[in-house]
Amino acid sequence: MIRRRVSSLLSTSILNNIAVVRSIPTLNHRAVPFQSLQFAQCPNSTPNEQISSQFFMGIRSFSLLSLNDLRDKVPRKQKTRKGRGIGSGKGKTAGRGHKGQKARGTMKFGFEGGQTPMRRRLPKRGFKNPFSLTFQPVGLGKIAYLINAGKIDSHELITMKTLKDAGAIGKQIEDGVRLMGRGAEKIKWPIHLEVSRVTVRAKAAVEAAGGSVRRVHYNKLGLRALLKPEWFEKKGRLLPRPARPPPKLQDKVDSIGRLPAPTKPIPFFSEEGAAASPSA
Repeated sequence: MIRRRVSSLLSTSILNNIAVVRSIPTLNHRAVPFQSLQFAQCPNSTPNEQISSQFFMGIRSFSLLSLNDLRDKVPRKQKTRKGRGIGSGKGKTAGRGHKGQKARGTMKFGFEGGQTPMRRRLPKRGFKNPFSLTFQPVGLGKIAYLINAGKIDSHELITMKTLKDAGAIGKQIEDGVRLMGRGAEKIKWPIHLEVSRVTVRAKAAVEAAGGSVRRVHYNKLGLRALLKPEWFEKKGRLLPRPARPPPKLQDKVDSIGRLPAPTKPIPFFSEEGAAASPSA
């Protein structure tokens, strides 16, 4: 309020001084020399201009802008206040109308007055499989790139923890890792891997280079112990024992996952070798 009053007083005083300046007769430069430092840059100005500029120089130090007036240039819409008189448009009944259940109280969500609600009128479609598994894919080309970059040692066993630490897969691993055949032509040396699932093309490419791929089973807790063993140390807990796969997944895995993360692969024994060993 004070700032508005000061601005109005300044505006009226400026207009009055301009009127006074206009009423002053024209003076001769030689009779009344006006030498000042603030008008040294404009010596050809008239006395009327010099007097008006001198007046404005006096009020230049005063500013109507303050820090509490600074604000972003965004539209601001005030909240609607209901029940505050008919002038607001939301008074008396506050937009609810006269009488009825909607005017007096609330009802549960989805209630339509007794008729069959929408959620029961629409039919059901599909289902959500509670036994579905989600595997994060990783290609052989990416593994070969990380080996060439020195982030993965090809002489050691490559586990899912190795892939996670090297950045081949993301942090959000739900049920395991699936090895894909993308970039299989870049694998030219033997590597040994342990993943959850593997495609036919990827397995053939790794075995053609002299390596091996083993499908291992980890449950939710075992996968956490494999990827984040420091979490159990922080909580003061022991690593869990490896869980056996359920009967429906026994034909999809080769062995049970080992804890902590192994560094050496388990060799595969062929049926002929297993039959020859007891006879020997």
